[in-house]
Amino acid sequence: MIRVAMLHGPGRPDADGVSDYVTHLVDALREVDVEVTPVPLRPTRARGGWRVAAARAARRVRELAPDLAHVQFAPSAYRFCGQAGLLPLRLPRRMPLVTTVHEYGGWAWPGWLPGRLWSRVERTGRWDRETGRLVPASAAVVVTNPGHAALVRERTGREPTYVPIAPNVVDGTGTATAGHRLRAELGLPEGAPVLVFFGFVHPVKGVRYLIEALPDLRRTHPDLRLLVVGGFASQALPEPEARAFRAELTALAAHHDVAGAVTFTDHVPRERVSAVLHAADVAVLPFTAGVSTKSGALLAALAHGVPTAVTVPEEDADDLHRSGAVAVVRACRDSGAIARTVSRLLADPVLRRRLAERGRAFAAAYSWPRVAAAHRDLYAQTLGWAGA
Repeated sequence: MIRVAMLHGPGRPDADGVSDYVTHLVDALREVDVEVTPVPLRPTRARGGWRVAAARAARRVRELAPDLAHVQFAPSAYRFCGQAGLLPLRLPRRMPLVTTVHEYGGWAWPGWLPGRLWSRVERTGRWDRETGRLVPASAAVVVTNPGHAALVRERTGREPTYVPIAPNVVDGTGTATAGHRLRAELGLPEGAPVLVFFGFVHPVKGVRYLIEALPDLRRTHPDLRLLVVGGFASQALPEPEARAFRAELTALAAHHDVAGAVTFTDHVPRERVSAVLHAADVAVLPFTAGVSTKSGALLAALAHGVPTAVTVPEEDADDLHRSGAVAVVRACRDSGAIARTVSRLLADPVLRRRLAERGRAFAAAYSWPRVAAAHRDLYAQTLGWAGA
């Protein structure tokens, strides 16, 4: 049995996407006979909190003496502190290290070094602008999408291992019935359309443009409702900013006279999310930078058979938008484009049925057993354990 110490940030799964991913991954790995011990970096309020947290985490790894250490890295997961990038200097040198990069391409530490100098530094193989020593010192680097794979390859010359993520909410027994009950709880008239946004509610998720699209949509569908399912506070959006953003969206809905048509649920249990997805006619994910398969919320919607409308990234690196599994919103930050795409879906039940079928088929390739098996094989390869 392979023994792994899984290092990750301090965020709760309901407030941090990477922590939620780690929870799913640890459970899945244990199902394939990988012994995993989570080791969080938890800073104190005292001076040097993150430095102390990294030292404690490294000490815990030394005590565990696992076969390898695996670091889950995203700058936001560590509140944009660079101490996680120094972990290889604290861990045993002979212990193989694996790093998964969940965010890549938008941060540098330290930030004052010009990009052209970063390229020279990275060519030495000693330092990476976003992960510090993690990527250079790792025996294997994991990415969750082709876009990050290309960027890691370009910057560092490393060939990463691509392991897609899986739905962050798995469809369960009885949730379809719970979806029908939910519509009754909401007091919806028969046939009233329900839109859902699911995921952490952050300014980059484009929810404000979805709210701005509602007046146009309700001219044709006056009973239409929007359910915004997910918490506002997260590692990437601390509590004060989260409260301010929620107030902004509430005021926006009132300004457009659609306040009664919008429900903010905050964080709800996974079973409730499944019920909401089954109650919805259309899921809308209008991310301002576009949607890709690195979104667990997207995969959850598709796996539940919800016809889903998404925006397109500037650099479309995966096959999602060409798959026929989603409806494409042709412009980001554009309420009119959202309204046109959603109107087309609501007017065409055959199209919705086709998207539901293709979405389920597309999401079937993204499952936690597959993710776990890929990690187990990578660990075995890294350790040189044939047949592990």
